[in-house]
Amino acid sequence: MARKPNPEFMKPVQPDAMLAAVVGDKAVPRTEITKKLWAYIKKNGLQDKKNRRNINADDKLKAVFGGKGCVNMFEMTKLVARHVK
Repeated sequence: MARKPNPEFMKPVQPDAMLAAVVGDKAVPRTEITKKLWAYIKKNGLQDKKNRRNINADDKLKAVFGGKGCVNMFEMTKLVARHVK
């Protein structure tokens, strides 16, 4: 039996201006925001070379990460949640 996706995760959320600079300003589900964030991180080579769980923030991501220069994947999810409505 296939698992049903949680409707809360599929509900579109609106990124604020800081997050929109990275993922675009359209309301999309949280899962889509995460995908777009990872695409941005990979495209700009922001994943730490030694510790792959860490993300080195550029200026746009620093705004999303509350000014932190480096966060881990789990922290990233929590920080991004503050930028959606």
